[in-house]
Amino acid sequence: MLEINETITIQDWELTEQFVRASGPGGQNVNKVSTSVELRFEAERSPSLTPQVKARLRKLAGRRWTKEGALIIQCDETRSQARNRDLARERLIELIQKALHKPKRRIATKPTYGSKQRRLKSKKERGEVKALRGKVRDD
Repeated sequence: MLEINETITIQDWELTEQFVRASGPGGQNVNKVSTSVELRFEAERSPSLTPQVKARLRKLAGRRWTKEGALIIQCDETRSQARNRDLARERLIELIQKALHKPKRRIATKPTYGSKQRRLKSKKERGEVKALRGKVRDD
């Protein structure tokens, strides 16, 4: 069982782990031992997450979200299978905790009259400076 916070826990049946051979550093060890972990979380079928959290999680997951509604996290950072397993679980917890926070609704604002005037004044001054850089003509 994986605990996200006081109210949300993920049951063991929702998580599946698959170990595969990793690439990268490790010498002959990478050819012999399956240290890379692929953690699969059945998010769409999870009873502990609300539909709003699932929608935010889908958006945060991006390419890691499958058509079946599962979230796949892959980790092959270290040479240790146990450490990679822990890192993958930590990433899953962080992702779910991010999805739990509802983003603030943006309130559209308009620029003040004074800020518009200051912007136009600075544009006019800048245009005058650039106009004075031109070639000098004899009139």
